[in-house]
Amino acid sequence: MPAPSPITVLIADDHPIFRRGLCEIIAADPTLRLAGEASDGEHAWRLIRELQPRVAVLDIYMPEQSGLKIAQRLSIQCIPVELIILTMDSEEGLLHEALSLGIRGYLLKESAASDLIEAIHRVAGGGSYISPTLSGALVRRNTQREALRARKPGLDKLTSTERQILELIAADRTSKEIAETLRCSARTVETHRQNISHKLDLTGTHSLLRFAFDHKAEL
Repeated sequence: MPAPSPITVLIADDHPIFRRGLCEIIAADPTLRLAGEASDGEHAWRLIRELQPRVAVLDIYMPEQSGLKIAQRLSIQCIPVELIILTMDSEEGLLHEALSLGIRGYLLKESAASDLIEAIHRVAGGGSYISPTLSGALVRRNTQREALRARKPGLDKLTSTERQILELIAADRTSKEIAETLRCSARTVETHRQNISHKLDLTGTHSLLRFAFDHKAEL
């Protein structure tokens, strides 16, 4: 039986020494193949579109555009690349934002050298990997989500499409952008928005938008 193909990986970080260290870790593992590297967000975006690696490892803060901004663009254009975000910041809000964007890998730079290989294999296989030191933030997030569902039982009545639209609203997407992501009409999105508001007992012109923004971390 032939060995499985190596997982293709793109590395993007604006610190050359740190980036080179990650590239060397990838190059030394026979189960992985370095597809490319970038020193800024715009270059990373071009390489992702051109090479479509299986996994892209992105610094959260880069010149030109951030790793989170790239995640937003990938979602809009439905490019099938799994992401791992690198950060020096353990601030919970950033983790929640990344998770809300569908990012399944989130690594603190202080542990990237030891955690990178496992994280890549986890997200490439459809799983998730969050730096163990952030486990407390995940517990708090899950507790907040359960509390929100107790207050708004209509959340459990949302269809999978309605839930996806609610998450996209929380990510500040317009109806036009949501329609492009879901490959449907803007009118269909508006109908879904009305149904979501009804199920969540939300009234008023901007009530759904406020709800999505206020509870982005718990959705």
